[in-house]
Amino acid sequence: MDESLETVLVEFDEDSGVGTLTMNRPDALNALSAQLRDDIVAGLELLEEQNEGADGVALRAVVLEGAGEKAFCAGADIGGFSDASAGGTSARSHYDFIRDFPAPVIAKIDGYCLGGGLETALACDFRLASESSTFGFPEVNLGILPGAGGVQYVTKIAGPALAKELAMTGEHISAERAGEEGIVNHVYADDEFEDEVDAFVDDLAGQAPLAIQAIKKSADMAVHSGLEEGLAYDNQLFQELLKTEDHAEGAAAFAEDREPEFDGK
Repeated sequence: MDESLETVLVEFDEDSGVGTLTMNRPDALNALSAQLRDDIVAGLELLEEQNEGADGVALRAVVLEGAGEKAFCAGADIGGFSDASAGGTSARSHYDFIRDFPAPVIAKIDGYCLGGGLETALACDFRLASESSTFGFPEVNLGILPGAGGVQYVTKIAGPALAKELAMTGEHISAERAGEEGIVNHVYADDEFEDEVDAFVDDLAGQAPLAIQAIKKSADMAVHSGLEEGLAYDNQLFQELLKTEDHAEGAAAFAEDREPEFDGK
């Protein structure tokens, strides 16, 4: 499947189960216009439709990237700050939609990842960056703060000191430091970036999709609940997964010393 929205390119590889959303405003460094925010949501909805009528789970993972060679996303269009909402015109913001999406979403970051672009990446499940990428929250230079939870995200990941440094100074940090602080999962050499991201995504897409979705739910629950509630939730998910065909296939493959073939059933 290949679809072109006004500001987003949507692709789906049936063989791997991997969808790709490309923010397609390279001349504007993929800045987040209201249209781009809405198109990200629409693109995710198109990809989720691949599961309809499928025998199991068709969509295994989504890669979110920016077009061009300079930026993942350099933030919001400054003119858009006059809007009351930082989330565009959709009923749910693209940040919410990414965060709540059932399949894992991987931010493929090559270049500038700033402001709302960094908040978009932080809403994803994984952040993979090239070594030449840079990260920051420049909103303070406009007399505002990151409006979609950037300070909250970074505080939970790396602590309040770094969150305050990024948001109060507006300075950029390197991909190396972002990796050291845990803001990104992996930093790859520029000449190895494409291959390394492909390998990571292929490995993720090859795992049992129902288990992957349950793990995402578990991790999200851990952020918002106490330990006892989280443990009870994990046990519920565990009991449900024990009844799946994927679990039976995984157990059989282990006993037979072969690679499992998961269908998401």
